Amino acid sequence: MMPLNNRAVVNKLIAATNAFNIDTALALFSPEAVIHDVSVGKQFTGHAGISDYLKRYFVDYHTQTHLLSAEFKDQGQAQVRVDFTGEFGHEIGLLCFLFDTGWRIVRIDADLE
Repeated sequence: MMPLNNRAVVNKLIAATNAFNIDTALALFSPEAVIHDVSVGKQFTGHAGISDYLKRYFVDYHTQTHLLSAEFKDQGQAQVRVDFTGEFGHEIGLLCFLFDTGWRIVRIDADLE
């Protein structure tokens, strides 16, 4: 069953990435979704690209994400500030989400503070 709102999707994504469960995380994205991560200087497109991103930056670095704050302006958007820890050390991340009407993620713009 899909989440009922954007807050639930964000929470499910954090839980899935913390568990290193790429399949569960990918189910939250539309097939043509994009993650544009300024901090790594790349854009990852579609489930194949997003799977690569999650494996490379979450699984391989044992990244754990903790929600610091979130602003849900409407059902189609969320701005989230998170704490990332892992083998790389510690970073604060800023994530801007866009969602489709089926509560799937269509875009994340990511950067570090």
